Amino acid sequence: MDRTEIAIIGAGPTGIGAALRLLEKNHRDFLVIDAAGAPGGLASSAIDSRGFTWDFGGHVQFSHYAKFDQYMDLALSPENWLWHERESWIWIKNRFVPYPFQNNLHRLDPDDRWNAISGLMSAHENARPSSPAHFGDWILQRFGRGIADLFLLPYNRKVWGYPLEELDSRWVAERVAVPSLEEAIRSICLNQDQVSWGPNRRFRFPLRGGTGAIWRSLGARIPEPNLRLQSTVAAIDPVTRIIRMSDGRLLGYETLINTAPLNWLTHVTDNPGLAAWTDGLKASTVHVIGIGLKGQPPPSIGKMCWMYFPGADSSFYRVTVFSNYSPQNVPEPGSTWSLMAEVSETQHRPVNRGELVERVIEEMIAVGFISDPDIVLSQWHKVLTPGYPTPSIGRDGILGAVLPVLEAQRIYSRGRFGAWKYEVSNQDHSFMQGVEVVDRILTGASEPTLTFPDSVNHGYNPLPHDQEQAA
Repeated sequence: MDRTEIAIIGAGPTGIGAALRLLEKNHRDFLVIDAAGAPGGLASSAIDSRGFTWDFGGHVQFSHYAKFDQYMDLALSPENWLWHERESWIWIKNRFVPYPFQNNLHRLDPDDRWNAISGLMSAHENARPSSPAHFGDWILQRFGRGIADLFLLPYNRKVWGYPLEELDSRWVAERVAVPSLEEAIRSICLNQDQVSWGPNRRFRFPLRGGTGAIWRSLGARIPEPNLRLQSTVAAIDPVTRIIRMSDGRLLGYETLINTAPLNWLTHVTDNPGLAAWTDGLKASTVHVIGIGLKGQPPPSIGKMCWMYFPGADSSFYRVTVFSNYSPQNVPEPGSTWSLMAEVSETQHRPVNRGELVERVIEEMIAVGFISDPDIVLSQWHKVLTPGYPTPSIGRDGILGAVLPVLEAQRIYSRGRFGAWKYEVSNQDHSFMQGVEVVDRILTGASEPTLTFPDSVNHGYNPLPHDQEQAA
């Protein structure tokens, strides 16, 4: 039986962050295990048979951490990064409105403008000190009925795939721009777009290979003896601290860092009590659909990054002009281009998978993105199950009950689905959860990303690793 001091399940951003931090600390007795054939996890990319590059979702690189930026600079040289000013839009009532919607109400028809402003004024006048009962209540409290009905309620029902009464509101932090009444009125009076809100207003993207190129590069920094790919975990015994692989091999460990879904972990550790808790966690499936096309984008979307779709007349909630991220995302730059759609699926929002790609193409034709079905060169469909961790009511109680029990067994579950915290599930958050949990294991340091997500999300974080050089 093989043995290692620290076993890491998953070679996505969190597992890679943990491994690289161990190397920084000159701690080399660890092993990263992943069922895939290459590092990357949900931040991977693929090239289809026609030569189009696709990401496993609408990823862009922006950061809350100096440490993460340090590693992005190590992953790819400056000439292999492209920098973009975000252009994100909302398709509503047959027109584009700049994102954030609530800051660009001047783009609406007069009646909709008045409904939005009067609702916002009413929300400000009747602000309640009590906590909202759920996410839908939070939207109505902060934005008023007009903005809620026009955009925020239908869009969030669509993207989450759950009734908003089942979602908590405490995760919001920087994820939703809370409107200023003054700015909303200013936008209408001056007829000016306001587009600079948010941490991703400027982002970078790899020139070649999609987002997956970043994690393949960083994964290559893990020495070969410390990385075991194409290895599937079948069971974990937290008492004997032995991992059994699907091929029968055994691995002993002293400490386990898990980055796979938390509900999977409680089942493979054969803990019915914890499994009963984590079965209450909610998530959505995400369908990522890539459409490779001849020609060039229509002028109406020629410079856009991505677009949001709240309406019931489209299955997708977001469409990315993926060829705008890099000309190398298509086989013939200048002669081909690409669109990437995302569709949410839950028990509340079922999807006909067999007809989904054709439906997406028809909807793209209807909205004017695709002029003729004959220009479609490639169709790519990736199903991510799970795709998004849902910040449901009760989630924090489940995490509060389960994570300490696992940690008492020297099992630390972190990352997008390992810790199940949507509010800190971007690539930078996930990577830093891996870094910070290693510091906790080795030195007892705190884990600010996991413990204080609001604080982390409201600034750029030079600490706790600002004086160190990456390996």
